Amino acid sequence: MTIKDCVRTYSQKLKSVTHIPAKEVEMMIGHILGKNIIWLHLHANNEFTQTKELEKLVNKRATNYPLEYILNKASFYGETFLVKEGVLIPRPETEFLIENAVQIFKDKKETINIIEIGTGSGIISVMLALLLKDVKIIAVDINEKALELARQNAKKHNVEDKIEFRLSNLYENVPETDIHMTISNPPYIADDYKLPLNVKFEPSNALFGGTVGDELLKDIIKDTNKKMIPHLLCEMGYDQKKPLENYFKEFDIKEYSFYQDYEKFDRGFTVKFNK
Repeated sequence: MTIKDCVRTYSQKLKSVTHIPAKEVEMMIGHILGKNIIWLHLHANNEFTQTKELEKLVNKRATNYPLEYILNKASFYGETFLVKEGVLIPRPETEFLIENAVQIFKDKKETINIIEIGTGSGIISVMLALLLKDVKIIAVDINEKALELARQNAKKHNVEDKIEFRLSNLYENVPETDIHMTISNPPYIADDYKLPLNVKFEPSNALFGGTVGDELLKDIIKDTNKKMIPHLLCEMGYDQKKPLENYFKEFDIKEYSFYQDYEKFDRGFTVKFNK
C-alpha cells in the first residue's frame, strides 16, 4: 500500500474520535518514518511497508487514547514539547497564563525570580525562560516522572541553566524568600466531574483539585500570601470566579483581575498582594 492509500484506509477508523482523521494518520506515519508532513505529501505514492505498526497506533487512538501520547510530543506556544503518559498534556489555554506573566515583567531590568507550582511537562517554565531575558525559575512538582520530562524539555530548548526543577508539594521544599512571582496551572476540577473519554488517560492527580475543585487553588493563594510573594498567576476552572473572588477578600490584595480563554470561559486570574 502507498502512503496515500494508508491515509485513506486507516482514517476511516478514526472518524468517531477526531475531526481530522486523515491528518492524524499522516502524523502517525510521519512518527513511524521520522519524517514531516511535507515529506509525506511529496512522497505520497511511495510504498509504506510498516502497516502493522501503523495499525497498532491507529487502533490505540480509536479508543480515544490521546494522539500526543502516541507521538510523544505536543505543540504549545509555537514550540514543540516532549510529552509522555503519566504527565498532563499541554493545553492552548495555558498560553494566556504565560502572556500575562510576561506582560508584568516586560520592563523589569533586574533578575526576575519565579516559582512555578505543578510544572508537569515544564511548558510554563520553559516558555518563560525563553521569553524573559533575565530570569531564574524554581519549578516544583510532586511527580518525579513529570520533573524528569520537564528537565528534558528544558534541555531541548536550551534553558536548563535558567530553571531548577525540584520535588516539592507546593512550597514545602522552597525556603527561598526573594521571589517576585508564583505561577501555576494546578489541578482544579471537582472530584465528581465526569471527564471526556480522551482526558481519562491523563493523570488524575494533575486534574482533580478536591471535592469542590478549588481547594488547591485556595491553598496556593494562602501560602503565596504567607510567603510575601507579590504576584500570583493561576489557571482555574470556568465556574470558579465567584468563589475565588470571595476568597480574595480574606487577604490584603492591591488588585486582581480574571481572564478568559479562547472559548470565552473564565480561565485564570492575576493577583497583586500589598507588600
